[in-house]
Amino acid sequence: MFVVLLRLAENKDAAGAHLSGHQEWIRRGLDDGVFLLVGSIKPGPGGAVLAHGVSLAELEKRVNDDPFVAGNVVRAEIIEVAPGMADERLAFLL
Repeated sequence: MFVVLLRLAENKDAAGAHLSGHQEWIRRGLDDGVFLLVGSIKPGPGGAVLAHGVSLAELEKRVNDDPFVAGNVVRAEIIEVAPGMADERLAFLL
């Protein structure tokens, strides 16, 4: 399982130009079953993605395909998490 942090970068003012592509990228990740959860980091310095069922190399390629990453609107950090215990509703992550 992975947590992807998308923190605003130098070209953050270009977000509007890349927004529709970024939203399509999110939809594709959800439709593919790779993204489990996507949301904003509060109070607003970027976003976060919870990803599952993909290798690190596959996720890195997917993240690099995000128009926000390609356009330097955000800087991506991928954190791998090895789940050890979970609430029964999240047992599929173990």
